Order: sequence, then structure tokens, then C-alpha cells
Amino acid sequence: MHQLQPLDYIVFFIYFIAVSAYGYYVYRRKKSETTDSKDFFLAEGSLTWWAIGASLIASNISAEHFIGMSGSGFALGLAISSYEWMAAATLILVAVFMIPVYLKNKIFTMPQFLSVRYNDQVSTIMAIFWLLVYVFVNLTSIIYLGALAISSISNLSFEACIIGLSLFSVIVTLGGMKVIGYTDVVQVIVLIIGGLITTYLALSLLADHFGFNGNIWKGLGILRKEAPEHFHMIFKKGDPYYYELPGMSVLIGGMLINNLAYWGCNQYIVQRTLGADLKTARKGILFAAFLKLLIPVIAVVPGITMFVLHKNGLFRQEMADAAGTLKPDHAYPVLMNLLPQGLKGVAFAALTAAIVASLAGKANSISTIFSLDIYKKFFNKEASEQKLVRTGRWAVIIAMLLAAIVTPALRSLDQAYQFIQEYVGFFSPGVLAIFLLGMFWKRTTTTAALAGAVLTIPFSTILKFLPRWTNGAFPDYPFLDRMMITFFAVALVMIVISLADRRSAQPAAAIKADKSLFRVSPGFLMASLIICGVLAALYTIFW
Repeated sequence: MHQLQPLDYIVFFIYFIAVSAYGYYVYRRKKSETTDSKDFFLAEGSLTWWAIGASLIASNISAEHFIGMSGSGFALGLAISSYEWMAAATLILVAVFMIPVYLKNKIFTMPQFLSVRYNDQVSTIMAIFWLLVYVFVNLTSIIYLGALAISSISNLSFEACIIGLSLFSVIVTLGGMKVIGYTDVVQVIVLIIGGLITTYLALSLLADHFGFNGNIWKGLGILRKEAPEHFHMIFKKGDPYYYELPGMSVLIGGMLINNLAYWGCNQYIVQRTLGADLKTARKGILFAAFLKLLIPVIAVVPGITMFVLHKNGLFRQEMADAAGTLKPDHAYPVLMNLLPQGLKGVAFAALTAAIVASLAGKANSISTIFSLDIYKKFFNKEASEQKLVRTGRWAVIIAMLLAAIVTPALRSLDQAYQFIQEYVGFFSPGVLAIFLLGMFWKRTTTTAALAGAVLTIPFSTILKFLPRWTNGAFPDYPFLDRMMITFFAVALVMIVISLADRRSAQPAAAIKADKSLFRVSPGFLMASLIICGVLAALYTIFW
């Protein structure tokens, strides 16, 4: 049944009303504070650790996890979980070494950090780039993949899904970060429950097919037996999927560069912690790290289960496109369409929650950067708090409108998510180099930062296309390895320029980052060790 039934709509309507009503309650509870720009953009001092952790996950998880990651689970197996599990380890590093620097220096936006550490030129260049990428790459891709997923499991048209997702996201975002943060708690609960229901259904179907009467624990055993090749975390050279996940690079190479740039230098993510004190921020990040360990259960396991069912003759037609070509990304929608009335509505709400939370978080970051780093700096230096909040709200509406208009054009792309990830990855190694050297090496100069910003994309482009231009004479490195090479190359250039240009070295007080900032509490240390222990066990078992 490829349509939602009345009971599904009732369940979804209850979810929509609950989120909207709770968001309105949070907004009204301290309405006067929403005229303060710091409260609107950062929810300063208002978010608890569990709200921060839930918001980090809700903003990160979207349609690409349910659809794309399940498809990757179908195609290559558990190894795709490295994107989630290594993110958990990276979050610990961000909590210990990067968040304290932002909070100590009262940083509210990533461009502001660049302005304080380097100058307004570096800050403005990066602010404009981030705005363009957030609106025309990130927002559009989230709306596109979300609309594609929802239209595939309901009787709603692709265009109606675009409009609905955009409007729902605007409603949540206009209340500011406090509303986003607390509604994200509801979104995460719905997301996890809906995801676990779909995983349960998949394993139950598998157990039934093999004569175990829906016993999901037996289903897990069948997975290991029927698809042993899908339970390796580290691919060796020569493996057909080595290019996507190149061996040890998922542990100590490009994956770390990718994650540090995403979790530590990304306004969209870091913003959730910038209004809190250090203790609360660190607790929230640890909570997010624990939740990250769970994501493969709801996103990857269903894909592997569908692979085994498909291998045994089930869902051959459903997993193929009109031309009969196997489409791994159909795995999750096929499973959702098998859910009974009511439960399908829960899964539908979970998918919508993931998409809306990501859109709201991204839109809020767009409004923050535009209002504080562009509008106030260049258009109205004397803008009142109320004016900044109004400007931020208009930025949300205009950004979402632009993204909704551009989104249909993505239908012409094949594998839009992978294309977009690689495109953003052209720039993130340089961003990470600029931030890390700016934080932890006082000799880094403004000239070096400008060089890093300018050189990153050309260097990444050369690494990608040189094999084609030289007819294979130059090595064709995997995407993650290219990110690692670009990071070290840009960092080296920045170090050389900084050492050669002593006159423009920054004063020691530009960014405060003494060793005392990096001390952690015994509780934080214990929780971090537990997370690292779980990761070590997972990689040992599934190596």
C-alpha cells in the first residue's frame, strides 16, 4: 500500500499539533526574551544539556540518513556506520578542545571567530560563502531528499511536499533557538521511536521468512549468517567499496577531517552550544555522542535486512526502478510501505521530524550569520535588538523561499546527496585548517588564513580531476583521502606563509586558549571512556 491511510494522517496530525503547540508554549513562556538577539539566535542560558544533545542530533539527522544510509547499508553493509560512530569520537574532541575556546572568547558565530582571530576580510569572505552553501546546497538538498522520500510513501505530490516541509520549518524556526532546541527534543523522541519501529518490522519479516515466527533476535543472527560480507567495518584495497570508505582513513584519516570540520567549525551545529556554560555544553555534546551510537540501528540495519530479503527473492520489483535497475535507496521506503496503519503514520512522522529539525536548524544558522555578520556589520551598525530579531526572521523566510524555488532543479541530478557531500567537502579541509591553526598556533597570520580560504577549492579540484586530465597517470584518490591530503597541504602552506610573514602575526590575546580550558570533570572523563570503549568493541567485533 503506497498511500497513507486515514489513521496514519491522524497520527501525523497529532505529531504536528504536539510539536507546534509545544513550540508555541516555549515561545510564550519567555516571550519578552525573544526581542534579545542573543536569546533569539542562541537561546542564551536557556537550553539544558539534554535539549542541546537532542538538538545536535535532530539537526544532524535528516532524510539522507533514513533513505541514503539504509541504501548504503543495503549496498555495502555496516561499514557506512563509520560516519556515525566516528562522529561520536569526534564529538568528544570537539567538547574538550574547541567548545571551550568559543565560550571563553564569547564567540556567537563562526565568522565572528574569524573576525576576532584574523580580520573582517577573512570573516566576510567566509560568511558569504557559508550563506550561499547553506541556502543553495544544504537547504535545497534537505528539502529535495525529504520531499522525494515523503512523496514515495504517501499520496502527496513532490511539489506539495516541498511546500509543506518549507512552511513547517519556517513555523518552528521563527520562534528562535529556544523553540528549536526544545522542539528538537520531541523530534528526536519521534525520530528514534519511528526508526526503531521500522527496524523491528524489518527484522521481524526476516525472522518470519526463515521460519522463526517474527523473533527479531533470531533475525539478527540470520543477518550475520546470510550476509557476512556486510559486517566488515574496514575495507581493504581492491574491495569494490574501498573508494567510498578507504580502509584506515575512516579511523585516522579523512573521516576525522570531515567530522572535525562538520562538528567543530560549522555554525549549523556549534550554535546549539554557544549560549550555554561549558559544563552544560559538554554534557549536551556527550549526550549527542551516545545517541550517535544508536543511529546505525535505525538507519543501517534495515538496509542490511532488506539486502538479505532481496537476496532470498523478496521485493525484487519494489527495489527496482521502472527500467528494472536495482535501487538500494528504495530499501527504506519499501519497508515503510509495509507498516500497518497507524505505525506507518509514526514512521512518517519520524521521517518528517528528521527533515524539519534539520531545516529549522540550518535556517536559524542562516539568519544568525546574516543578521550578526552581514546586516549589522555593513548595513545597520546601530541596529537595535528588536531590529536584529526582525531581520533574522525575514532572513529565515527569504532563505526558505529561495531554497524551495531552487529545489526542483535537483531532480536532474543522479545521487544528489553524494554529489552535494563531495562538493561541500571541497571546502571543509581548508576551513578546518584555518580554525585549528587560528585556535592553537598564535603565529598564524591573516595572510595565511586568506591563502587557506582561496587555495582549498582549487587544490581539491585538482586532486579530483587530475587523474582524468592525465588519463590515469595521476592517482585517483578516494574522496576521504583527498580531504586529508587537502587539509595537510593547506595547513602546510599556511604555516610557511605565517613563518615568512612575521610582521602580521596576531597578538597573543587575540584568542584566549590556555591549557586550563581543556580540563574535564571526572564524570565527563568516565562517560568519554565508556563511549570510546563501546567504539573499540564495535570495531574489534566487526573489523
